[in-house]
Amino acid sequence: MKTHWIAVTCMGLLTACGGGGGASSPDPSPLPPSTELTISRTLASDPSAALVATVTGIDSRELDFRWSQISGPQVNILNPSSPMAAFEAPEPGLYEFRITVTDSQGNAISEVVDHSTDTAADAGRIRGDQVVPSGGRVSMRLGRSGDRSQAMQGIRWQQQAGPRIGDLAFDDPELLTFTAPVVTRDTLLTLSVTASDNGRPVSDQALVLVTAEPSPANDALFDGPVARVQAWDDRSPWKAALERCVYSTRFNASSLCSIDTLPLLGQQHPVPTVDQVMERVVVSHPWMGDAFKGFLQQRDPSGDFRRLLGAVTAVVISADIRPSFYWVATGAIYLDPSDLWLEPWQMATINEDPDYRSGFGSELNFLTPWRYVKGNAYASVSYPPYAEISRSLGALESELASLLYHELAHANDFFPSSTWDSIDTPTLLQAYYLRSEQQQLISDRLTADLPLHSSEMKALADVQFRGATATPLQKSYQPGDIAAFFSSDRANDDYAYSTPREDLAMLFEEAMMAHRYGIRRDVAVTDRPDQVSASTISVSWGQRGRIADAPLLPRLDLVLTQLMPSLEADRLISALPASIPMRAGESWADNLTLDPAAAAARVLARPSLTRPREGVLRHLGRTPDWKLEQQ
Repeated sequence: MKTHWIAVTCMGLLTACGGGGGASSPDPSPLPPSTELTISRTLASDPSAALVATVTGIDSRELDFRWSQISGPQVNILNPSSPMAAFEAPEPGLYEFRITVTDSQGNAISEVVDHSTDTAADAGRIRGDQVVPSGGRVSMRLGRSGDRSQAMQGIRWQQQAGPRIGDLAFDDPELLTFTAPVVTRDTLLTLSVTASDNGRPVSDQALVLVTAEPSPANDALFDGPVARVQAWDDRSPWKAALERCVYSTRFNASSLCSIDTLPLLGQQHPVPTVDQVMERVVVSHPWMGDAFKGFLQQRDPSGDFRRLLGAVTAVVISADIRPSFYWVATGAIYLDPSDLWLEPWQMATINEDPDYRSGFGSELNFLTPWRYVKGNAYASVSYPPYAEISRSLGALESELASLLYHELAHANDFFPSSTWDSIDTPTLLQAYYLRSEQQQLISDRLTADLPLHSSEMKALADVQFRGATATPLQKSYQPGDIAAFFSSDRANDDYAYSTPREDLAMLFEEAMMAHRYGIRRDVAVTDRPDQVSASTISVSWGQRGRIADAPLLPRLDLVLTQLMPSLEADRLISALPASIPMRAGESWADNLTLDPAAAAARVLARPSLTRPREGVLRHLGRTPDWKLEQQ
């Protein structure tokens, strides 16, 4: 193992050990009388560098870590609040950092650590040295050189040190994935890669710190490894509750935090400010909270998201969340940060394990692609991970706004603002059970009063979104069959057939994207050729802006009136542009440009005015098939 070491020994954890004064805490310290801080590091020849701080005899979960840069060309530390300071050196030179390690009593070691590198980060290298929990999933990407259009050749990944990894996988040669070994104490893994970059040999080394974690509670609600998270706002009055109650393997259904411990945001602030929202944000990396705050400040001019966030207890953004979801057990929404990154170094912190549902429905003979468009162009751009491109907050708009409308529709379906003052059960889960038993959820009323009818589409949803095995009949369906089932019903997307909750969320998401951003949604039924791309799949049936079709409008009115009572639902519905049919027989790519003159005249259906009768399902968010967008 080619790793350099620095050892700094201090008596207990004392403020500014190795530097100025500071007295020890009067409270007894749980630490041994002599504590050694050790720094391990990658090689000077590695342009993607990592410094790892460990304290002898103490697992990192019992300590607080803070890294800051003192000198050298400015770098971005991937996570300055973790035991590892990982960064990419913009140029060769000497870099100095300060590491401060604090225990639960407030005692601290603070030390200056330097690192020299003789290679700039523009060279080929492993992006994303990282910290993962015992048994967690890991992904590491090989970054290309300045000519990023040219893929690396002759790539060879190897494990150099640490407990043996049993499932190293690199189907994409530039992406290594594996499961971290199960460990009982913090353990370092060393990985290496060699490759050819435009004829030049490339080699790099990366560190992965696998952290020991407490055993999950019996019947833990999160029963697999989860990343460590912390409150984005260190001064939040909810910090302790957030870090204990929403993303941990230590609670089960009988040990959920009470509403008194962590209430809905709207119970404290019916129309919260951005700062009040940020007091409820939990992150695995600080940049995630920074980006989320920037989006709320700059891309939510009507305050929709702030209002809708009143129905949640917390917003959890973590590198290992995929896909995004809402969970009534904790009352939190969980966001995949792939919709938030702005810089390549931020993208490098996000786990690239594929969505586990990516193979569902692979035996069916049709596809149901969708996309958001503005005018006759894609509303968002796909950024291949190897490109290392920066993007603006505006570039997040289509993906992040639609995601937030969707997830927050779930939260407000379960706990709309009309319920906030009347919740009197100890936990939100109990409040949910009570509302569900009484058929009080908005989605229950939608299903009861204005149901979807296609039994074929409902059965296919089990295959496409839950992984059920397709029957011979379902395998025999052709695109024309699916087009007939779907177009004659009143869902705006086939995902609506998966549960009543998704039916509601899809209606709300599409309508709000059209209303607030002028972004419309395309949905189609196509064939499924051997080589799938936007130009090879042929549209059997499709529409732009299906949400405006007359059979869907009473359903939309019900949803909007209940979820966003501050909106004028009638005015919003009347302003929706008429749907535009796609051209059957042409490719999905060719149908990107549609003539508005082809739209049918608007026929407004009378909204449903029946009284509401207002489920626990973890929402598994749907993401577009990016293969269609990239090819």
